[in-house]
Amino acid sequence: MKSPMISIVRFSVWTLVASGVAVGATPADEITDWNQAMLLATLTAPATPAPLTLRVAAIVQASVFDAVNGIDRRYTPIFVPPAAPTGTSQRAAAVQAAYAALVKLFPNQKANFDQQRTASLAAITDTSDAIQKGLSWGQTVADQIWAWKSQDGFSDAPPTYVGGTQPGQWRPTPPAMAPGLAPQLATTNPWVIRSPSQFRTAGPAAMTSDQYTADFTEVKSMGSSTSLGRTADQTLYAKFWQAGNPPDYWDPVVTSLAAQHNFSMSETARLLALVNLGMADAIIGCWDAKYTYSTWRPITAIQLAESDGNDATISDSGWTPLIVTPAFPEYPSAHSCVSGAAGRMLSHAFGEETSFDVVSNAMLGVTRKFHSFSAALEEAENARVLGGMHFRTACVDGTALGIAVGDFIMAHALLTADGDH
Repeated sequence: MKSPMISIVRFSVWTLVASGVAVGATPADEITDWNQAMLLATLTAPATPAPLTLRVAAIVQASVFDAVNGIDRRYTPIFVPPAAPTGTSQRAAAVQAAYAALVKLFPNQKANFDQQRTASLAAITDTSDAIQKGLSWGQTVADQIWAWKSQDGFSDAPPTYVGGTQPGQWRPTPPAMAPGLAPQLATTNPWVIRSPSQFRTAGPAAMTSDQYTADFTEVKSMGSSTSLGRTADQTLYAKFWQAGNPPDYWDPVVTSLAAQHNFSMSETARLLALVNLGMADAIIGCWDAKYTYSTWRPITAIQLAESDGNDATISDSGWTPLIVTPAFPEYPSAHSCVSGAAGRMLSHAFGEETSFDVVSNAMLGVTRKFHSFSAALEEAENARVLGGMHFRTACVDGTALGIAVGDFIMAHALLTADGDH
């Protein structure tokens, strides 16, 4: 009998697959089970801040991929050279790699991971020798990935970031008035792209420009907490795309489409790794731009519009957004950056005109249906404006940054032995 924790994890995987594109019930395997365990871990109190979940997901999925790939050696590794001994259990290696990474990342949740590991190993029918080799190899890979990323600069402790007070500059926003989140993410070593600034966006619209005026007017009207122009569905999806963390939306799309297309364990591990590396590098590139330009949020811009030098923008000192503004600079949109990367990489894998559903552990019972990846990216952009957190330009440019990151990673990482995607 599974523990209650395992039952919840397994049920959630089945829910996601059944509500997605998969036809019929597709049994969960170690890859999807432990991906779901990772997603739930980031939502377990105290929940991991959304931008930081990208690093978490990349560490876990990189560990799983290099462990699995180290056995069948089909693709170029992320970091750990394929060196598993003959007869190593792939399934056990995937379990141990995910488990070891998650225990490092969430030590307070170790009891849950222990229960998951016990249940996972009990379902593996490989020989005891193969399982022991798998556990050893998975641990080795996870340890090497952890040691590598522990030196990537993320653990550095920068000074508290509070921005500036000049017109257009970011400063803490209500109600928390918190300093800028994780400014060190802007200088963290990426996974695949060459540098955080490789795809840096051109910058926000000048405050006296027609584009800024249009962006300001749109978010002031449509993103207000009391907007009469926003439809009920727009309000729903603005809240939906904010409720969870980016992997919480995109990883279930990966596993559902992989199940529909009968991907092998190795193929699913690879696609999860690609998408999560893409989102992790997109957030690093996004943070580089955010803390380079350090621009104010709509709540600040609208309340202080008399100071922006633009006669066409009218201030409203009582304006508040539909969704509480996150504690970091506005431009470009983080969700647009990471969704741009994920959507682009999935369009490479399955084709742009693919039908799929997006669900989230953070808002169960809501399903967003799409017939193309570009349609999903457009909704994700709209959600940030309708939520009152972003100007339109930040969303459009953020998506473009993510797409550029996704294209680069698909061309340079986890290639087959003959160099193909």
